[in-house]
Parts: sequence; structure tokens; C-alpha cells
Amino acid sequence: MKQLVVKPEKCIGCRTCELVCSFGHYQKFSPRLSNITVLEYEAATLAVPVVCQQCEDASCMKVCPVHAISRNEDGIVTINYDACIGCRLCTNACALGNMSYSPRLRKVFKCDQCGGDPKCVRYCPGGALTYEDAGRMDPRKKLTADKIVAAMGMEV
Repeated sequence: MKQLVVKPEKCIGCRTCELVCSFGHYQKFSPRLSNITVLEYEAATLAVPVVCQQCEDASCMKVCPVHAISRNEDGIVTINYDACIGCRLCTNACALGNMSYSPRLRKVFKCDQCGGDPKCVRYCPGGALTYEDAGRMDPRKKLTADKIVAAMGMEV
């Protein structure tokens, strides 16, 4: 299984990923409709793209009362929009806040990795996003977290 990898030290905060994502899914350049969000920490002059981590034990799937959230054959957590009732239980269950709700669509949405060809990776000018085998990511997740904590001036 492949997964998006974020390298916050390479993010330039341009938000191209948000625009490409929203356009690819909804034909609108609107960060509010993006399945990826860039969080900015001004005190640390740090921008971090945040995207669904495709959790192995996905809370969003567990709480969906109509089973509209499932894992496809590629291991990607997906939403069946025909079944989704827009109750937002999954948005509350996601510990990382990577599920969003569209009042206009009355549905939740999250990263679907563009069916295996994430546009955000292709168009990221700083190279902050890559698409790699999930097995290679575990040590990098800790490294990324450590970099963010250090940039924020926090101690763990």
C-alpha cells in the first residue's frame, strides 16, 4: 500500500496542494473543499500539509452508523457518498481532524489519494509531499513529528 508522506521542512506554505485537490474533486479552486489542509504556525514559521493517514484501525469507519466508510482493495479508506447521511460522527472520531464536512453537499470528505495518483504530490512546488510505500514510513512519521515539535519550541 502506498501513502502520502509529508515533509514539513520542504513546505513553502503556498497552498497549491489545497487548490489542486479541490479543483480535481469539485472543479473549484477552493481550499474549503480540499481534502488536504495546510496548517500554519506563525511563531515557528512552519507550514504543515495535513492529510488522512489511512489509519490501520480507522475510528471513522467504526463509528459510521450506515457503514459508508470502508477500506478499498488498495488499503485506502473511502467514503460511499451515496450511503453517507452526513451525520458527521466520523469527523468527531478522527483523532487527527482529517475528515471534513461540506454543508453544501451535506456529506463528509477526506483524502482518497486520487485513486493512486495524488495530484497534490505532482504539483507541490517545494516537494513537501511524496507518495511512498507505507512500510517505509513509520520511522519518518516520528522524524516528522520530532521536527514539528522542535520548530514549535516544545518539549516531549
